[in-house]
Amino acid sequence: MTEKQSIRIVGVLITDRKKAAVKVQETLTRYGCSIKTRLGLHEATDDLCSPNGLILLELTGPAGDMDSLEKALNAIDGVHVRTMQFD
Repeated sequence: MTEKQSIRIVGVLITDRKKAAVKVQETLTRYGCSIKTRLGLHEATDDLCSPNGLILLELTGPAGDMDSLEKALNAIDGVHVRTMQFD
């Protein structure tokens, strides 16, 4: 019988996309096997491209890997991480 895995949703707020985008993408790539779903949101029109962005992640795999991803993202200047966990 398989153990039910909890669901972890992570919100990643990037307050300066131009400054942090490369480091965030490198981190997401490094932990890509822990990311089941990724959704990026930011305001963009013909006249405006917001300097802020929000990424929503659904994580999977060992809890230690998920924790490491969150810690790595939080270490980037201008990046704030919040987590929801459903058991």
